[in-house]
Amino acid sequence: MLVLGIETSCDETGIALYDTESGLLSHALYSQVRMHAEYGGVVPELASRDHIRRVLPLTRQVLDQAGLPLSDLSAIAYTEGPGLAGALLVGASIAASLGFALKLPIIGVHHLEGHLLAPLLEPDPPAFPFVALLVSGGHTQLMRVEGVGQYQLLGETLDDAAGEAFDKSAKLMGLGYPGGPALARLAQTGQIGHYKLPRPMLHSGDLNFSFSGLKTAVMLITKQPALNHANLAAEVQEAITDVLAAKAIAALKQTNLTRLIVAGGVGANARLRERLSQAVPPLGAAVYYPKLEFCTDNGAMIAFAGAMRLKHADTRYGFSVKPRWDLAELEAP
Repeated sequence: MLVLGIETSCDETGIALYDTESGLLSHALYSQVRMHAEYGGVVPELASRDHIRRVLPLTRQVLDQAGLPLSDLSAIAYTEGPGLAGALLVGASIAASLGFALKLPIIGVHHLEGHLLAPLLEPDPPAFPFVALLVSGGHTQLMRVEGVGQYQLLGETLDDAAGEAFDKSAKLMGLGYPGGPALARLAQTGQIGHYKLPRPMLHSGDLNFSFSGLKTAVMLITKQPALNHANLAAEVQEAITDVLAAKAIAALKQTNLTRLIVAGGVGANARLRERLSQAVPPLGAAVYYPKLEFCTDNGAMIAFAGAMRLKHADTRYGFSVKPRWDLAELEAP
């Protein structure tokens, strides 16, 4: 069956075609980074308007890439939440309209489930069960995953998420938007050990996270004279990846599982990948990552998650969005 995936949760418009027999056929992404950079962050109204302009042209593009007509579609999946309400409504309304016009079922997909399942798009996907380190936007969570829709929360952030710690630290350092990738690039030219930063909850004995104290420490350091931005960026990155790697390894030991997947935007961080790729194999375990292009928001993960939930497809065409939506509320398909 051929599923069209539509992702419009924030500032990237992603469209993809996934075939349940042949796999991912085509995908396209439009990023609004340039537009929002002028304002130092995402402007929700502008994001929504831009999604309206992009969804249908990108849909035509992925169909052309696959050499398929619109009539070949079997279902349409869209991001139902969480995310920006206006942006979500764009994708939901277009999906419902296409579904009604083509008499196809529509599937509302949880954005974080899309990220969590993204490593399964790879040629050598991990088998269930596994531990998932989900580091996407305002979310930092460790999950035990028994199967699609079978998610047990092991730990989560109590305040700022890892992505927010990257972005807020970058903003304090005057690195502009998007801050996380800018900080990671600058860190490549810096050295650790020149600044002392906390590793919040590193030894808490549980699998929860906290990064607000790190942001405060960075703010105090930026007020010091003769600040070396590259060295501070390197230390911020090291502090965040120290905590993420330690908690992920603790989760593997606690669950006795031998597979770890890393998903979400921060999962593209080269230092985090390096740390985990070094630390996980000695435990007799393996670590899996999605391609870099599938770490950030994209249509491929929504199309794939939709394909996994075809049994939940709806033909009533009424739609809703869930700007706030707990992943633990999902049920198995």
